[in-house]
Amino acid sequence: MAPPANLNDTGSSLQFSLANSRKRASERLTAEEEKDIARQIRRAEAEARKAVKGVPMADTIIQRKPDRAERTRAGAVDRLEAAVEAVWKAAREEPELKLAARTAKGAWAKAESLRWHLAMSGRRIAHGEARKLAGPFMDEEDLVQEGYIGLLRAAKRFDPDRGIRFSTYARWWVRAQMTRAIDHTGRPVRLPGCAVEQTRNLRKAMKRFEAAGVPYGISELAAEVGIDKERAELLLSQGNTVSLEQPVDDGPRPRPLERFLSDDDAATPDDEAIQGQELHRMHEAFDVVLTERQRFVLRRRYGLEDGEFRTLSEVGKEMGLSRERVRQIEREALIRLREQSNIRDPISREQ
Repeated sequence: MAPPANLNDTGSSLQFSLANSRKRASERLTAEEEKDIARQIRRAEAEARKAVKGVPMADTIIQRKPDRAERTRAGAVDRLEAAVEAVWKAAREEPELKLAARTAKGAWAKAESLRWHLAMSGRRIAHGEARKLAGPFMDEEDLVQEGYIGLLRAAKRFDPDRGIRFSTYARWWVRAQMTRAIDHTGRPVRLPGCAVEQTRNLRKAMKRFEAAGVPYGISELAAEVGIDKERAELLLSQGNTVSLEQPVDDGPRPRPLERFLSDDDAATPDDEAIQGQELHRMHEAFDVVLTERQRFVLRRRYGLEDGEFRTLSEVGKEMGLSRERVRQIEREALIRLREQSNIRDPISREQ
């Protein structure tokens, strides 16, 4: 792919390249095609590195010492990308850098397009692994997206000279990305990636000891994984936490633990708020429509003040009236409320 003619052409060129690579993504590549694409990526990266070489800011970024020993080429690729972006931004203020910026950006766009093509050629791996690992915490569609991330990481690190096919190499990255996502999603409290990996290694060590029939303790497990005893105890204790969203029964419609712990009889905050608002409106209606005696009867009968329902006889004793008279007063009050059913309308209350 030829370098763009000016700074504004690179974005459209990259979009065009990615569009073409997506059309070809479903094609399964042979071993030689995988190696050929990987070598083209290397040449494009070398072209971008050559274009920014000699620019002080780019040299500083590319030669930056990593925090730890690099086992893959991903760190070097990330530094090269940062250097290309830095030169691209600086070219807006320094015209003498425009040629280098155009060349580097075009080469980098070509490398990204080829990297996408290589990664998406293995997307059947992502779909296959997603079907195996789909469960209650992550469905197949979400796992496929995680698998695509794993494919892109594999494409960035793939070395064609190591004698291994990209499809074989990418499968491990896809599965690692998916299992890491499941571990993070399936826990109430998210753990760092290193802690998740160490926990998994501890459980694998437990299975190895049990399969061999060898007695073991926390110290042996920690030594097998390469961590101290205190950290091993902490990581293994995390398994005692249970999520309220975890399914607790089998069947076509599994129910979460939260369904069994919730109190269905308890009022929700929304219900309490609505009930309080309705009671306030009712008291306002009582003051407008009913007499004092009628208000007293309804409030005592239906427990509108203290929540205690009372019989006609109990209300009659408090008022010094007969049971039948209290019933008549209650009936009169209810009839008046029905006749004034629009009392809740603010306009009606003002009138």
